[in-house]
Amino acid sequence: MPRQARFVLPNYPHHVIQRGHNRQVVFTGDDDYIYYLETLQEWKTRLQCKVYAYCLMTNHVHLVIDPGDHPEHLGMLMKRLAGRQTRYVNAVEKRSGSLWEGRYKSSPVQEDAYLLACCRYVELNPVRAGMVGDPADYRWSSCPAKVGRIKQPWLDFDPLYLRMGRSKAKRAKQYAAWLRETVPESEWQRIRQATQRGQLTATERFAEELSEKLGRRLELRGPGRPRKGSK
Repeated sequence: MPRQARFVLPNYPHHVIQRGHNRQVVFTGDDDYIYYLETLQEWKTRLQCKVYAYCLMTNHVHLVIDPGDHPEHLGMLMKRLAGRQTRYVNAVEKRSGSLWEGRYKSSPVQEDAYLLACCRYVELNPVRAGMVGDPADYRWSSCPAKVGRIKQPWLDFDPLYLRMGRSKAKRAKQYAAWLRETVPESEWQRIRQATQRGQLTATERFAEELSEKLGRRLELRGPGRPRKGSK
């Protein structure tokens, strides 16, 4: 079966997932996480991408990235991340071979309806995995910076996050409270399935409007599909 072409839009956030080869462990110690984040910081800056959220799990990564004016920069960034981490781990462990699955998965995200939800999905991964009770306790995600526990100057704060309060302290407090709210299972399913299938994370109305704009039919299929006109 031929591979589906990856769908990337300029100036839209994208939820990205990349897993270890055969779901093997990718990060075995602090140095591995630190090296990946250093590469992310360097190349997001070089390629002028925005990183709104991230979470590095032991055998996969979640990122929310806006490639800016150049959609090809998303693929370029992911190539640098995968390639440099592979070379680093292979050198340290004196091994060879692939570290990652061949293709990362990505989904363009409707900003006003689903961007905050996708960031929450990403940052709550360690909680759902039973690794921590509070997402801000997980060191290798964007959550500690967004709730004000640490400073991470290279992390980009998305427009919806910035609307949560007029000051840094108010935004951090409001975001932390929002993370503690109950998340509908339908929201998790919608985000997960859209990313796995390379489809939009969006409402049907938005998909229809974007289809007309691009001259290309964009469908939202499968369980968890939002009802027409839903927000």
